[in-house]
Amino acid sequence: MWLSVGLILIGSFIAGFILFYLNADTPGTEKLEVFNPDLSSRVYDHNGEILKEFYTQHRIYVELDSIPKHVVQALLATEDREFYQHWGFNLKRTIMAALVRYGGASTISQQLARSLYLSQERSYSRKLKELLTSIKIERAYTKDEILEMYMNTVYFGHGVYGIEAASRMYFSKPVKELTVDEGAMLIAVLPAPAPYSPINHYERAMRRRNLVMQNMLRDNFLTPFEYTKFLQDTTVVSPSREVLGQAPYFTEMIRLELNSVRYRGESLDIYTDGLEIHTSLDAKMQKYAELAMEKQLALLQKRLDNRLLKDRKELEQLLGRTFHDSIPNDSLYAWLPANKKVVQGAFIALDVKTGAIRALIGGKSFAESKFNRAWQAKRQPGSTFKPILYTAAIDNGYTPATQLLNQPVVLINPDGSRWTPNNYDLSTGGLTTLREAVRRSLNLVSIRVIQNLVRPEVVVDYAKKMGISTYMPAVDALALGAGSVLLREIVAAYSIFPNEGVHNKPFAITKALDRRGKEIYRSPRESKEVLSKETSYIMTNILQSVIDEGTGGRIRWYYKFDKPAAGKTGTTNDFTDAWFIGFTSHLSAGVWVGMDDPAVSLGKGQAGAVAALPIWGTFMKMAYDSLGLPAEEFERPPGVVEATICSVTKKVPTEFCPTEKEIFNIKHLPQEECDVHLRNRVNRGNSVDF
Repeated sequence: MWLSVGLILIGSFIAGFILFYLNADTPGTEKLEVFNPDLSSRVYDHNGEILKEFYTQHRIYVELDSIPKHVVQALLATEDREFYQHWGFNLKRTIMAALVRYGGASTISQQLARSLYLSQERSYSRKLKELLTSIKIERAYTKDEILEMYMNTVYFGHGVYGIEAASRMYFSKPVKELTVDEGAMLIAVLPAPAPYSPINHYERAMRRRNLVMQNMLRDNFLTPFEYTKFLQDTTVVSPSREVLGQAPYFTEMIRLELNSVRYRGESLDIYTDGLEIHTSLDAKMQKYAELAMEKQLALLQKRLDNRLLKDRKELEQLLGRTFHDSIPNDSLYAWLPANKKVVQGAFIALDVKTGAIRALIGGKSFAESKFNRAWQAKRQPGSTFKPILYTAAIDNGYTPATQLLNQPVVLINPDGSRWTPNNYDLSTGGLTTLREAVRRSLNLVSIRVIQNLVRPEVVVDYAKKMGISTYMPAVDALALGAGSVLLREIVAAYSIFPNEGVHNKPFAITKALDRRGKEIYRSPRESKEVLSKETSYIMTNILQSVIDEGTGGRIRWYYKFDKPAAGKTGTTNDFTDAWFIGFTSHLSAGVWVGMDDPAVSLGKGQAGAVAALPIWGTFMKMAYDSLGLPAEEFERPPGVVEATICSVTKKVPTEFCPTEKEIFNIKHLPQEECDVHLRNRVNRGNSVDF
């Protein structure tokens, strides 16, 4: 007897020591009371459409009340029938599993313990730790809380954790919309997500689904009639397969912006914090921009490839030899233009009134290049800079009717060399109004503006005031786009004109919420009045001439975009950069097309009106026609009036003058009467009439 008692005491001591040792390796009370699983962060467009999800474990938290009752019943009937009766583990099933190595003995609480706090090691020690932890969980949480934690933690395969993410992955719908058979199929996946995947093993998954519904029938969660009905249903799997998501350049901007944010003294982690990120993007506009860009870049690439192939053949004929791409060590190989050159493009569309980014494309392919050309690339603007030049002139008392000679000029470069620029069409002429100079994009008149009306330093000041942060040289060549700009900044500068002189800095994030729904961040808003309403409207009206009857005329006659709009083409030397920037009363959008290497030309004739304008025209036509945006005229402020002037001298007309209409700041209305036609009248009065 004493021996038996001694053995029992020794055994109890050993068992107690083992339990004490194992218990020390399980989570404590403080850790158990904090349930903070890694959650996916979702990025939405401004209409609530999901653009992309960021995650290490694809998980979307959902409360138990939002999970259909039949899904919970399917879980209980299959995984833990006595869940509401036991206190962490099922003694009978545990003993059976230990004696006959019967699988599936773990309760929901034990599975949760293993998922949250323990490894997947198959050993008795791990099983004992699991049992101890499950008891602690039962003491720390209610049964419903444990169910909610489990539903948001368990692995469903294909990188997806939690019932909400699984529902969206397998059926492309939220969990609250799951039918009985769909819910049963999801629960059927749990014991072995890989072999029971309805995507890869559909027939096997259907058999498992039927078994789950049979369990529900056994436990009276389904009536025989319901069971028979659902058994006959075919569960349609419609998996959501995300690769880059929508608008990849834009969503990468979102990630980078949030990476720099600190909340409660800590950096945000977009991959684990479960953020709900609402943005300014319009998914439909983004799609239209991508379609327009893809079509035009494919056309430009084909033109470039054909030209390079022709150049290669001419070089081979000249040298009397044939080159092959497999000979990169050939000293002449570097000369060959057949090396792959990729035509790139960038696009951004902004809400005129707020600066909200509605669409953004940073390049031909995000998969091939993460460099965001709409946000980061500094390129020469060419003639798209001219509106800033003419803004400086209009704002300093000159008018659309101010005339300058359209004649050759000589520029002295900083290094002392001479430069004699030409108009794009090589034309010259006499006195030309500022309106006509912008409409036809006349370089010679633009240079005279910076030489005779507003000095380079003044133009640089206006560029800075209008949001251009890049270096602008205070030289006469600035009139033709010397220096460099960021697409996002010059498009925002154009937005000033239809926005009555107010500059808005572009922004992307309207609000970011933490996993509890509290707003923790939004992109900074910067809004500032930088021009008068009068100057802004006059520039808008001048730029309307470009689209209605100038270098941007293809927008009207080819792309059939008939809404009130204004804009400007731009082309740099040797056709390196092609631009078109324009706006309506709602949207300001800009396009850049070129090569990443500024030394490589797009090809002769690939000007802004040819290479870039088609993207703008296609986008605007699709956006306005599909989204039903109203065709609103630009509102003329009281300080701008329309006046009749002499069409020759641009002065107050006499009764003998040919006339035309022009708009003026009321402060700068013409005061002088036409002296040409007045003189003609006097001369005729003194003559003899035969």
